Amino acid sequence: MPSTLFGKTARWFERVNASLLESLPCTKGCSGCCVGLFPVTILDRLEIQRGLRSFPDEHRRRIERAAAEQVTALTVAAPQLSANPFIDQWMEEDVDRIIERFEAWPCPALEPDGTCGLYEFRPLVCRSMGVPQDDGVRVSGACAVQTAVPLIRPSRALREEENRLAGMEAVEIETLRHRPGIEGEELFLPYAFIQDLAVGEQGAGSSSGESTTAVERHAHNAR
Repeated sequence: MPSTLFGKTARWFERVNASLLESLPCTKGCSGCCVGLFPVTILDRLEIQRGLRSFPDEHRRRIERAAAEQVTALTVAAPQLSANPFIDQWMEEDVDRIIERFEAWPCPALEPDGTCGLYEFRPLVCRSMGVPQDDGVRVSGACAVQTAVPLIRPSRALREEENRLAGMEAVEIETLRHRPGIEGEELFLPYAFIQDLAVGEQGAGSSSGESTTAVERHAHNAR
């Protein structure tokens, strides 16, 4: 059964935007944050996979091909991803290094006209991005597109709801962690579009005895 958290998060964002007099630029059609590599969770991946399964074959394959090309480049840049695509245990500076290297990458689901080819199934971060950051002292914009920060702050009730949603996300991720083959919670975005993330599997029909992962095989087959 699909998680209700994605719809709840989208509705929370709509209420925040309404409270800020519809001043947030992060709406359907803005692709400012759709370029650049970033981590997503296994919960996001589950929703993305649900969306891909619902698409016509041609649309799904186009997105999967784009993701597979990025996965291939990532495994060249960080060979350890071939054995395990999860990045939970990586040092923060190693994650940042890869993100900076591929900062010009478009999301595999980004359409040529700047729209999202996976909008109804987009990750949680894509649903909540754009709300100004508030540390209790200063309010700052969430992205480069947000050149003007609203003078109105989201209410305490909305911030408390944000915390509740984060707690729900943590619970659902912890539940998913107990599934077979899930060895982490976070992975780079392109891996969320790969159907089979099982790691350490022996490649079928390999005469050399070399081990290949399901991720590598999927990337090869999608070319």
